[in-house]
Amino acid sequence: MNCANVAFSARPLPGRRQAVFHRAFALGLLVVALTGCSSFGREWRATARQPAPVADISGRWEGVWVSEVSGHRGRLRAILTPETNQVWRARFHARYAGLLTFGYTVRLHTTAVADGEVRFEGEADLGKLAGG
Repeated sequence: MNCANVAFSARPLPGRRQAVFHRAFALGLLVVALTGCSSFGREWRATARQPAPVADISGRWEGVWVSEVSGHRGRLRAILTPETNQVWRARFHARYAGLLTFGYTVRLHTTAVADGEVRFEGEADLGKLAGG
């Protein structure tokens, strides 16, 4: 087993300043987490109230994402909206480890394959924290 020697030096904030910092930091994280999810949640609920489309695949979809690298997995929701005949907007909302969430939007280009089957292609850089 390889071990590394690590040195770490830090000076704690004075008692009251440290408590204020921790509260402000926690509040900031909560605000970021709630505002990031709220617009997707509103759109998800609004789409549920609309009648289900008969002729296309627009609307709400739910499934699972799986990392090919780590094997991690979690819930994945998507809202598909047509932009043109060959381009769709896919708004994704993923959940990791039961509590962390991440959302992103991708433009998907369609190609007819055969027998009414359609292939969607698109890409998004999710950044290092989201596995991209």
